[in-house]
Amino acid sequence: MKRLIILLGTVTFASAQNNKELEKHIEAPKAKKIVKNLEKHGDIRVDNYFWMNQREDPEVIAYLNAENEYNDAMTAHTKDLQAKLFEEMKGRIKEDDESVPYKLNGYWYITRFEKGYDYPIHSRKKASLEAEEEVMFNVNEMAKDFEYYSLGGLNVSPDNKLVAFGTDTVSRRQYTIRIKNLETGEIYDENIENTTGGSTWANDNKTLYYTKKDPQTLRSFQIYKHILGTSPAEDQLVYEEKDETFNTYVYKSKSREYIIIGSHSTLTTEYRFLDANNPEGDFSVFQPRERGLEYSISHFGDHFYIVTNKDKATNFKLMKTPVGSTIKEYWTDVIPHREDYLLEDIDIFKDYLVVSERNNGLNKIRVIEWNGNKEFYIPFDNETYTAYTSINPDFETDVLRYTYNSMVTPTSVIEYNMKTGDKVVLKEQEVLGGKFDKNNYVSERLWATAEDGTKIPVSLVYRKGIKKDGSNPLLQYAYGSYGSTIDPYFSTVRLSLLDRGFVYAIAHIRGGEYLGREWYENGKLFKKKNTFTDFIDVSRFIINENYTSSAHLYAMGGSAGGLLMGAVVNMAPNLYNGVIAGVPFVDVVTTMLDDSIPLTTGEYDEWGNPNNKEYYEYMKSYSPYDNVKDQDYPNMLVTTGLHDSQVQYWEPAKWVAKLREYKTDNNILLLHTNMDAGHGGASGRFEALKEVAEEYAFLLDLEGISE
Repeated sequence: MKRLIILLGTVTFASAQNNKELEKHIEAPKAKKIVKNLEKHGDIRVDNYFWMNQREDPEVIAYLNAENEYNDAMTAHTKDLQAKLFEEMKGRIKEDDESVPYKLNGYWYITRFEKGYDYPIHSRKKASLEAEEEVMFNVNEMAKDFEYYSLGGLNVSPDNKLVAFGTDTVSRRQYTIRIKNLETGEIYDENIENTTGGSTWANDNKTLYYTKKDPQTLRSFQIYKHILGTSPAEDQLVYEEKDETFNTYVYKSKSREYIIIGSHSTLTTEYRFLDANNPEGDFSVFQPRERGLEYSISHFGDHFYIVTNKDKATNFKLMKTPVGSTIKEYWTDVIPHREDYLLEDIDIFKDYLVVSERNNGLNKIRVIEWNGNKEFYIPFDNETYTAYTSINPDFETDVLRYTYNSMVTPTSVIEYNMKTGDKVVLKEQEVLGGKFDKNNYVSERLWATAEDGTKIPVSLVYRKGIKKDGSNPLLQYAYGSYGSTIDPYFSTVRLSLLDRGFVYAIAHIRGGEYLGREWYENGKLFKKKNTFTDFIDVSRFIINENYTSSAHLYAMGGSAGGLLMGAVVNMAPNLYNGVIAGVPFVDVVTTMLDDSIPLTTGEYDEWGNPNNKEYYEYMKSYSPYDNVKDQDYPNMLVTTGLHDSQVQYWEPAKWVAKLREYKTDNNILLLHTNMDAGHGGASGRFEALKEVAEEYAFLLDLEGISE
């Protein structure tokens, strides 16, 4: 078979304008077509690019490289702008930065960065912040021989002498767990492969529990225990999750008294627990799984506290049960269900219960004294903001640590004394470069009306002084799946758009949980199209309000948000001048029919199971890849990673090839595949900025902005 080869040449151009003129004559890659008939329920879908599913095929690699070369050539005139954006964004970051230290089991733990380096240094200090620093890991040294490097799952033993950690050098989220002696610096020869990277110690300081992944589907499906000093081949299987729609994981309760195994699917959860002092014992089922029953557990004193949707508590409620009687018949209400408040999480302290809630889209932090004497909300006074509890591992303290920011306010880590009401800002994110003043920007929340009459919230930020005359470039972002909420957050990199006249909008569309659990339920399964039409209706609203026009409107989303982008450009392509689709999940039907692909079986309750004809037909009606047609499409930049474990690279690659075949316009269509990374892109903090600079340069170039 003849390989696909495109000769782009290497030319040094005198100016960006000359580059742009030459780009008009560069021919886009044209992928070969091999007919593949995919039959289900008596329906045949023709996939001419199914051959791209073979990761090791030289022709596939050749095609991806050809697309990369085309992307490089077509964006050659923006390379200076990309470099400028990169330096600008990097220049706002405090390079020699460090986290706010937190105390756990007698040590203060710190993560810091040194100037000029991409990766963090993890260290600790015993008892006092004035004590000598102990460097646990210098990730810069560990990563120097790898194109991609991720360190995660750091877990120190109860006696503070050992640390388990996970490393991934491929970006498929398959971590190898190793153990380091913190007293001697020795890393033991006990490599535990193909794990999630996380682990937890029993209280004997020698038994380590961890989660294995299925090597093909990458589903987290087995819990093992490893005994220090033994071969991983001898590790004992503790639990196997046999239901392919579930994943499993293991952790220790904040009280440090229990090892807990969790199993979850989209709609159902189940837990097992074991005394952390008795690793030879057997795990007990907390409450057997029942389809549709979701719960999570926290231990305190003689009780477990349970956040659950039991008794049709759509927005969840808080219950408790004695340690010795954990099945649901013994559960009693602590905070009843409320229609207007979503209960998201709890933090337990010796004297206080802290409840994270959401009302009308806004985060609320509620503090309740166990003795019943006092109950209050921590006050926030912005129209739109993000606030959430941070790292709070200490039971005994009166101090709650939380994080606050808004679209115009840099992130602050705050300590709040729940006893006295005193508040201390431990750290406010520094924005370097000398140009940032939050008073120069405006954030607001608007409400668009969807086609079915539903009000859709929109968070916007822009530089003061813009005129609402339809001429402003505007980037609209959304996600809209899995109940994941995109809160209105601060971003230093976003300033590079705002300072060049862009408005930035987050559309809080159905499929997330911004307005409660029903907001999610109304954007999944047979209601999934609400996610797409909400986004389109928000676009029309902000055009009607004269923030922008279709000539200056841009859309962006990644992963499931990339599916959103794919659906939107099929449904309303003329609304947008440009679209960025990151690692987009666009071949919905084929992927959801292939249970060998990572994550597929666990997604049935989110998207539906297309082995059922009704779900098949509904998915097919919106699946971006299946609905590409002869029409004009916006200018588009599509990105992916060869080693992506969440959305396989071939989905965006096939989609771009099909778009090239069908689109009737002369607009730009680019595919950039990171050949060294996966779903999250580059691993270094500055390397990742280069990818953002590429995306922003794409948008600015479409606006004719070159500086």
